[in-house]
Amino acid sequence: MNIVVCGAGQVGSHAAEVLIAAGHAITLIDDCAERIEAIEQNLDARVLMGNCANADVLREGGAGNADLLVAATGVDEINLLTASLGKGLGASKTLARVHHSAYFDQRGLDYQRHLNIDQIICPEFTTAQAIAAMLRNPGALAIENFGRGKIEMAELLVKPQAAAVGKTLIELGLPRGVRLVGIERGGQALLPDASTIIARGDAVILVGNTDVMPKVRKLFGKGNSGRQRVVIMGGSSMAVWLCRALHERGFAIRLFEPNRQRAEALSEKLEWVTVICDDPTDQSVFDEEHLADADVFIGLAEDDDEHNIITCASAKSMGIKQSIAVVQKPAYMHLLRPIGIDAAFIPRMLAAREIIGELATGSLLSVASLAQGVINVYRLVVPAEAQHVGKPLKELGITPHWMIAAIQHGHEVFVPSADDYLSAGDVALVVGISGTEDKLKGLLAD
Repeated sequence: MNIVVCGAGQVGSHAAEVLIAAGHAITLIDDCAERIEAIEQNLDARVLMGNCANADVLREGGAGNADLLVAATGVDEINLLTASLGKGLGASKTLARVHHSAYFDQRGLDYQRHLNIDQIICPEFTTAQAIAAMLRNPGALAIENFGRGKIEMAELLVKPQAAAVGKTLIELGLPRGVRLVGIERGGQALLPDASTIIARGDAVILVGNTDVMPKVRKLFGKGNSGRQRVVIMGGSSMAVWLCRALHERGFAIRLFEPNRQRAEALSEKLEWVTVICDDPTDQSVFDEEHLADADVFIGLAEDDDEHNIITCASAKSMGIKQSIAVVQKPAYMHLLRPIGIDAAFIPRMLAAREIIGELATGSLLSVASLAQGVINVYRLVVPAEAQHVGKPLKELGITPHWMIAAIQHGHEVFVPSADDYLSAGDVALVVGISGTEDKLKGLLAD
């Protein structure tokens, strides 16, 4: 595919690198001579120096014939304008990267629709959601960022005394908004139906709305024991996303921000969070706040990998059970576990994964392989010509091998019932038995 990437910063350059490795032809546009020179030396890409918000520059860069245009500069407004211009010039699909929540949340105005942009992504949001999913359920399974974090997938081991043991799915009465999509039992994997009985020792795979999943886990003996104590260092936008994702989920959050003005603003915005204007790695502060009793320490200092790494390692050495660092440079990853950091997240890598996902529109994209490869999870974009558009799911005829676990319809994301249906342009999360993909591909037939 011909892809135009606007902006050669961390997200743009990494996305270009990944896309080139996947065999795509890349044109990279940036207005900084240093970044252009670095791209020329390190990547097999066509480069163009100029302002990507200028239509003439975009034309010269080939936006009119692009299969995808990615606007990933460091300025939200330039990215939105560039993606909109690219669409107007003829790009098949455009994607804009933003930082500010007002643009991403569509508060007051749906910028994506208004500017005719195909997709808006926010790496800070995606990273916060990934961290939140890990904290809410350490056994969470990766399903990309389906539905902007409104849907999660988890694999749970059924405890001997769990309420679900001995009950069929219909007797269990799972609440609306969650589906049990797979069971691993004695080395065998199966897709359940209403008469399937839950047994002790089963590993059950659940897909559900994030607000429903905590209640459902308790049915299988996986309820949270008390509130988890979380310490966040750094009041970045990512920290705000993370606090919101953990709100009312059984977490007690303390957020440390050294800038007083920013700390006061965060205190007003995040009223359920204890915001402290101080340095949590200062020994006197650490002791005074009893941080050694915390369950997890998260380093979210903005654009400061070294500080995040050092403070996370320090917090772990002083007694905090788990530490998580956000870093921008993949080169640091091999250093983290040896110094006690349990997990790390790289926003630009998550952004690149989202961008690659946009290239799969109109086809199946493999998202995850479960139960030792027996069960597969796919992201399916429903084309207008699909013969099953508008039919209730119970009439699709894809059972017992496949099931629709979740549907994204515009900005609405939900776990469907048997009477719901697929519409053209919907994105579906589909779970099924490996080797039976032909049955699933029938959903794409005209």
